[in-house]
Amino acid sequence: MTTNVAVMYDALLSVPGMNENVKVDLKISRKQILLLSQAIRQGVKQETGMVKDLVSVLPKESITELCEIADDFLQKAGLAELFQKLQTFPGK
Repeated sequence: MTTNVAVMYDALLSVPGMNENVKVDLKISRKQILLLSQAIRQGVKQETGMVKDLVSVLPKESITELCEIADDFLQKAGLAELFQKLQTFPGK
């Protein structure tokens, strides 16, 4: 992502009302929850690339919130324990 795009996202995230909570009713499969949770966690850890550029404009609290949302998804889907066990596999 270019610097201009990062600046644009920073400006969009600063718009009044962007910090308001929104209730989202999702009905997605456990498979998608597992993959989405992993994508969130890996995305915030990226060292380079578009996702890292996007995450770089977020406050540290927002990154923590994203990981908490991923945890909440796993918990609600009954996948938290499975996810933890998957994290212990060699080569991860």
